[in-house]
Amino acid sequence: MIQIDNKLISEEIFSEEFVCNLTKCKGACCVEGDVGAPLDKNELEILDSIFDKIKPYLTQEGIKALEEQGTWTTDPHDGMYVTPMVEDRECAYVTFDEKGITKCGIEKAYEDGAVDWQKPISCHLYPIRVTEYSAFTALNYHEWNVCSDACTLGKELQVPVYKFLKTPLIRKYGEEFYTVLSEAADEWKKEYGA
Repeated sequence: MIQIDNKLISEEIFSEEFVCNLTKCKGACCVEGDVGAPLDKNELEILDSIFDKIKPYLTQEGIKALEEQGTWTTDPHDGMYVTPMVEDRECAYVTFDEKGITKCGIEKAYEDGAVDWQKPISCHLYPIRVTEYSAFTALNYHEWNVCSDACTLGKELQVPVYKFLKTPLIRKYGEEFYTVLSEAADEWKKEYGA
């Protein structure tokens, strides 16, 4: 683990390579799983406030699920905040393009300028999963079989996880953190990398 301020960062964020390959996986991470995407507490109010603006970007099934369950819900296993799901399948905020690839309805609304919030940070940061503890924050690489094509493409292109996730890491923690993280990655690579 690498420590930057109160953050403990898994070395896999430096060593593993990853680039989303939507043409292969079709965005399976938005469809697979037992619960919706993790949400930070501060994101709950945002979801409530933008719902009417993002509705035109969502599927009818997604809108129905959100109207029935609310714009967020809790994981029945651990009580954490998560996005609602459509009949225990895809995230309620998911849309599908003509090729069957998932897209985030919130992000589409953001790209069109309808809202000024891109999407939940847990989605933007994936495959990094953030866990908050009382004394520190842990950033870990999450390995999931639905992302095997992203790992393959990342290896082909030689893009480590932290570089692939530069934009969301800056969004969450700021430019200064990312600069220090990059420097730590360079030092790690000199000492341990291939």
